[in-house]
Amino acid sequence: MSSSKWNPNIPTLAIYGIQDCIDSEYPGFIHDHNMVLFNQGKVEKLVQLERITRNKRDNKLHQHIIPLLREEKLIGKELDIVFVDHEIGRAFISSDGQIRFEAPLRNQLDCRPEEGYLRWFDTKNKGWVLNHEMAHIATTLPFCGTWKENSLLLHYDGGASCSNFSAWHYKNGKLTLVDAHWKNKRITSLHNANALTFAIVGAKRFDQNSVPGKIMGFGSFGEDIPEIRQWLKRNDFFQNIWTSKNIFFKKAKEEMGVDLHHFDLKDHFIQNIAASIQAEFEEQLFKDLYHYKEITKAEHLYYSGGCALNIKANSRIVESGIFKEVVIPPCCEDSGLALGAGAWIEFLKHGKVEKHSPYLNNWNLSDAHHEYPQEVVEEVAKRLNQNQVLATCIGNGEVGPRALGNRSIIAKASSKELAQKVSEYHKKREWYRPIAPIMLKRNAEKVINTTMNPLSQYMLLDYEVKEAYRSMMAGVVHVDNTSRIQTIEKREQNPFLYDLLNMMEKKYGEIALINTSFNIQGEPIVNTFEQSLVSAKRLEIDGVIGKGRLTLIDL
Repeated sequence: MSSSKWNPNIPTLAIYGIQDCIDSEYPGFIHDHNMVLFNQGKVEKLVQLERITRNKRDNKLHQHIIPLLREEKLIGKELDIVFVDHEIGRAFISSDGQIRFEAPLRNQLDCRPEEGYLRWFDTKNKGWVLNHEMAHIATTLPFCGTWKENSLLLHYDGGASCSNFSAWHYKNGKLTLVDAHWKNKRITSLHNANALTFAIVGAKRFDQNSVPGKIMGFGSFGEDIPEIRQWLKRNDFFQNIWTSKNIFFKKAKEEMGVDLHHFDLKDHFIQNIAASIQAEFEEQLFKDLYHYKEITKAEHLYYSGGCALNIKANSRIVESGIFKEVVIPPCCEDSGLALGAGAWIEFLKHGKVEKHSPYLNNWNLSDAHHEYPQEVVEEVAKRLNQNQVLATCIGNGEVGPRALGNRSIIAKASSKELAQKVSEYHKKREWYRPIAPIMLKRNAEKVINTTMNPLSQYMLLDYEVKEAYRSMMAGVVHVDNTSRIQTIEKREQNPFLYDLLNMMEKKYGEIALINTSFNIQGEPIVNTFEQSLVSAKRLEIDGVIGKGRLTLIDL
């Protein structure tokens, strides 16, 4: 699908920075602005804005883009520039007016970028726009290089340019739109825009981006009960009880015989509601998977969009065997949109994209690469064995919402009490949320009843843990006996953690470590080493591994 209109010798700058239609302290319709520079099919620079500004899910790139470009000496450089749109707009204007982009309005989707009007300082640069759906789809490219023949590509999220669900077919080197619609908006809204769901987890409207993960983790405590699911459907899942929760309690008593006066998270009825909401989402997803599989006869699935962060659904897709291969990027939600847009332009230029690790957040982190002496690994292992809680700030940050070892809080995974301390005391997380492990792949394959899928390197699946190993991983096995395992197979994936996990096993018999994101509640994952020391002190953890050494925190 290469195109002659692109100059392969010019770098590509991709920007997701559409301005929100409301100006508030918290993101509304738009969140997670980001920007990526590609050159010759490879990511040179990537920034998730929140990591720089320290404002979670920051959506104000128009205020910060000039200094960010200046930092990396990109002003005045010849670039192919592509913007990602959203259903609320297709324009980008920097706060000082030096950058201005406007694109034509469209009511249908096309995989081809569309040329728009671009004023870019005083230089001559072409400007393009790519629809939100296609940017999500193309986010898979930096992690696979190219799509395999006869593949189904799905985007599924809360909302994009013209749909919240789109299906594309890649065959004979051609990408074709199969379908795009809003029919699933009701389903996605159950997780991020439903009053009952928000009430269950005690969320406010500005917490919308954290609710899906919370309700998914909480749902593991319950069961999908057909009677409850039918009751929820009859009442439209109580989606509009924002101002009066009493409607829910009244109907629960009258129609289900359940007498509640508040949302007690230890109550089985409430837990079963969460499980039923998860089941409703999965049921619709699988209807679509089978439907579009039948239409296209596709053998491989490339899946992106915010819904692809649903671990339970992802695991079920893989286990079902519907497709020979399932590919999901680590940044499948909006934090990966610029990456996808840039990758698609590079794919059109070169016919492929380089395969990347997930450690791509590197804007203004030129000094982030360091070696770790054996004595540092030994000291860290010793302290972890003594039940200390440490954190990593190693190399570049991970792309996407999850820490994958470079910006992680780590501790022994064999202690349930220690895991609870990490999650509830240090991180201030809710009691029902699972905490994940990181393991060497060879050990991970011993503790599960199936084959370890490559998606585990991005912490995108969970696995049932064999009973014989549950005590060895007591801190990271959820109530349903599953664990969201992240794996490292080869040392080059993450040299420090590979060596550390080997050391923990050989010297102390520990086969897994707790791995949770290195951030304070309400803040983004840490970015620089200097930030990590401040956050570590506030989190009251014992030390930070970074810049080739272990720095202990004076509490």
